[in-house]
Amino acid sequence: MDNISKLFMPRDYAKGGLSRRGALRAAACGFGHLGLLGLLAEQAKANELASPLLPKKPHFEPKAKRVIFLFMHGGPSSVDTFDPKEKLTKMHGQPLPMKRPLAFADAPPGPLMKSPWAFKNGGQSGIPVSDLFPHVRECVDDLCVIRSLVGEGVDHGAALLQTFTGSSTFVRPSMGAWALYGLGTENQDLPGYVMIKPTLSHGGAKNWASAFLPGAFQGTAIGNSGMKAKDIAEQPIEYLFRKGYSAEQQRFELDMLQNINQRHASVRKYDPELEARIQAFELAFRMQSEAPEAFSMDQETEATKKLYGMDAPETSEFGWQCLLARRLAERGVRYVQCTHSYKWDQHGQLFEKHNENAKEVDKPIAGLLRDLKARGMLQDTLVIWAGEFGRTPVSQGNDGRDHNPYGYSIWMAGGGVKPGFIYGATDEIGYHAVEDRMHIHDFHATVLHLLGFDHEKLTYKYSGRDFRLTDVAGVVAHKIIA
Repeated sequence: MDNISKLFMPRDYAKGGLSRRGALRAAACGFGHLGLLGLLAEQAKANELASPLLPKKPHFEPKAKRVIFLFMHGGPSSVDTFDPKEKLTKMHGQPLPMKRPLAFADAPPGPLMKSPWAFKNGGQSGIPVSDLFPHVRECVDDLCVIRSLVGEGVDHGAALLQTFTGSSTFVRPSMGAWALYGLGTENQDLPGYVMIKPTLSHGGAKNWASAFLPGAFQGTAIGNSGMKAKDIAEQPIEYLFRKGYSAEQQRFELDMLQNINQRHASVRKYDPELEARIQAFELAFRMQSEAPEAFSMDQETEATKKLYGMDAPETSEFGWQCLLARRLAERGVRYVQCTHSYKWDQHGQLFEKHNENAKEVDKPIAGLLRDLKARGMLQDTLVIWAGEFGRTPVSQGNDGRDHNPYGYSIWMAGGGVKPGFIYGATDEIGYHAVEDRMHIHDFHATVLHLLGFDHEKLTYKYSGRDFRLTDVAGVVAHKIIA
């Protein structure tokens, strides 16, 4: 008898004997079988009630119920997008008038370089936005522009890790995992935390992992940055199960597999990777009924697809991401991230590449904001636009900028933030945050506050201490809260 057969045989049979009770178990029929079905039904109901993803109450009434994070991987230049600097224009070509802080490039800094794009005031608020984002500029009255974000990572890996987890050096639970841990999700048949086409570089899955939090709270990656939207949309989850098998057959296979996993889990006491695998298989099985409909754009009108730029080749990819984010958000998914990767790292060819990058995302982002607003969802959906850092006001080479984590711009919209509002400021050339400085810990504390949490109380005990997203820091930026 092989080892697999022994695993599913009654123990007394494997030892060479067959008791009456063992015979009943082996036969799996009669009243014993009926009783077993009843017990399994009760156990399934208990497991459902004990699901870690069930909706939970926050510490206080939240402003936002969900998050859509639009991540611009590579680091857009703040002084070329949302933070115009008149002094930088006047001092164009002059040397940097200060000691350069720690930089990514080893070479000496080039001279100050003015922005090659014009800025125009948008909306009633008059917030200036560069010509890189004409469509977003039309929505500027819904934006809360933060010009004073500060991080510590001068390289992409450290900066991404800190942006998403709060730590630039250690693997910690991501912000999406903390949100799911605190709030649960409203739809048990879809993941509560979804990463659409995430980057596999600069930390990869560590940026959406649950780390020491239970595996159920990790992000679910839908494709990756190297895949085309049409390929993902055609078969979003089919690769998880064998084609041609009925739901009953798949459930039978999964039950046997989970039986083995649970036995391993009981022996190992706590294995986060094994727990994550168990949860992932169960979620994937449940997703089969709802995910295909959620991923299908067939029900969307041509006008809606055009709003997101899905009718043009340069905007169709990110437009698909933004439209899918809206569809997932309205189906109860708690946290969704869209990633424009890896395109914003312009150490050279700034003018050419920033133009290309912005054209790919400008219309889809504006379409998302307009669509959420029209559906009444923007008021309780927090939309975040950010890179991992900004770029320097001095040139690198003839037409590039180096990394700058010392003062850069992001924006938020909806979800309880003040619309048409500017928060913070950088110095006169746009290098360092000097007013209402917002460290990434403060940014995380503010996002959690909008979701209804005191960031100091949303904790998880691990390795003898209570951990939190903001570690031992973080101050809520109350000025941006409506």
